Amino acid sequence: MHRRRTRLTAAAGTAAALTAAALLAAGCTAAEQSAAPAAAGPRPGARPFTLLATGDVIPYPSIMTQAADDAGGEDYDFRPMFAAVAPTVAAADIALCHLETPLGPQSGPFTGYPSFQSPPGLAAALRDVGYDGCSTASNHALDSGTDGVRRTLDALDGAGLHYAGTARTRAESGRPAVLRAGGARVAHLSYTYGSNAAVPADAPWSLDLLDPRRVVADARAARRGGADVVVVSLHWGTEWQQEPDAGQRRLADRLTRSRSGDRKDIDLIVGTHNHVPQPYEKVNGTWVVYGLGDQVASFIPSMYRGNEGSAARFTFTPARDGWRVTRAEFLAQHAETGPPFRVVPATPETYPDVHARVRAAVLSRGAAADGLKEASY
Repeated sequence: MHRRRTRLTAAAGTAAALTAAALLAAGCTAAEQSAAPAAAGPRPGARPFTLLATGDVIPYPSIMTQAADDAGGEDYDFRPMFAAVAPTVAAADIALCHLETPLGPQSGPFTGYPSFQSPPGLAAALRDVGYDGCSTASNHALDSGTDGVRRTLDALDGAGLHYAGTARTRAESGRPAVLRAGGARVAHLSYTYGSNAAVPADAPWSLDLLDPRRVVADARAARRGGADVVVVSLHWGTEWQQEPDAGQRRLADRLTRSRSGDRKDIDLIVGTHNHVPQPYEKVNGTWVVYGLGDQVASFIPSMYRGNEGSAARFTFTPARDGWRVTRAEFLAQHAETGPPFRVVPATPETYPDVHARVRAAVLSRGAAADGLKEASY
């Protein structure tokens, strides 16, 4: 059963944003180290919870053709392509996807690269698979302009999914999705390095662009608004590059060093955009997933690795001074191009070469020494 979550109220978000703006006015470096109030410790009855994050969902034309075939030629049904991994998604207390493409009107047209527009039924399919929310900030988020942003968020609202990264109004911009699990309020924020389409001059708030000062300010605003855990999704890095680039490493260091008093501002960073699995690493005591790789994409496996990815799963446990990650796990996934196109577990038995490559990428910066484990399906 899909688990409904709640968002911060507009009043809480507005008050938090005012506080964040005041912090920014003090100057970036000083603000990131200042003693801003943080959320109190776990509430009575708090219990551990799991958070799962998966990679880019990019419905290329061949994937939309598969969804149409799975629907028997009537509309589009994306659920069968997730069937093999859906139990893992649904089992998480909070499951987050990355919806890279805007959703179109029911009548289409539906298009692929370089300007994407996907069937709106994808939103309900993601909910039925077990996702609770999606990051939506990407370089393709404005492929259909602000109308595409509106349609996408309307569809996600209709499906009961939370979202962060794009906005229909200025008031929505930067406001996190707030999900609940284990007695914790979990704020989800999302940002992208840039946009392929021009950001509208009359709606600069429609897409949350990646500025470290803003990320810190929004994270602090979420904390002041009542969030116990702050998760940040970043669309960043260099495409087709397994090793995180210098910009990713610098930004990861900066964001994970940011603290309010004796508490860090961001509890987890998960990355997308690179198309290939990238390492997990503990930076300044905080887990950073540089790149999850793609989950739904149809690149040619012999030419690219865009059909390989990881699913990240973290267990948050209440402690006296807040919430801590007490277990960090990954699972390898593979997108079979088919037909039929299907997202499946990549295990040593089913896809040994894929599994070995994903595992090597994920562990390439020493995450095993920090406790990262491979989970089983």
